[in-house]
Amino acid sequence: MSRRAARESCFKLMFEYEFLKERNDISLSAYLESEDLTEEDREFIQNEYDGLIQNNDKLEEIISKYLKGYTLSRIYKIDLAILKIAIYEMLYSNTETPKNVVINEAVELSKKYSTDKSYSFVNGVLASVLKGEFDGKEAN
Repeated sequence: MSRRAARESCFKLMFEYEFLKERNDISLSAYLESEDLTEEDREFIQNEYDGLIQNNDKLEEIISKYLKGYTLSRIYKIDLAILKIAIYEMLYSNTETPKNVVINEAVELSKKYSTDKSYSFVNGVLASVLKGEFDGKEAN
């Protein structure tokens, strides 16, 4: 499995979390038991999911800070899950994925799973987060 596919698994888990508002170890186990996963993929999914849930409030605070004309309650849950994953990976994750790649992956997820206009919204919010949280520093 590629990192992109592992990230997509995290997205699905977080999308579910947006509705349940609690960790679902049954769903997590189902993803981790996939035969297509490498040990590195399993670690990534486990660590990202744990970190996303632990930092959920902080992630929502960051997203709210960079919304223009929106509130968290107005954002599609799909887009919210995508934003949380990307922001978590840019700010808190131990991965060395360049930030511009993380943003591109988030845009691709929104193109695949959300509305026709969502990808530009996701891209705009993440670009604002990148600029605001990293003061225009290199996107790596």
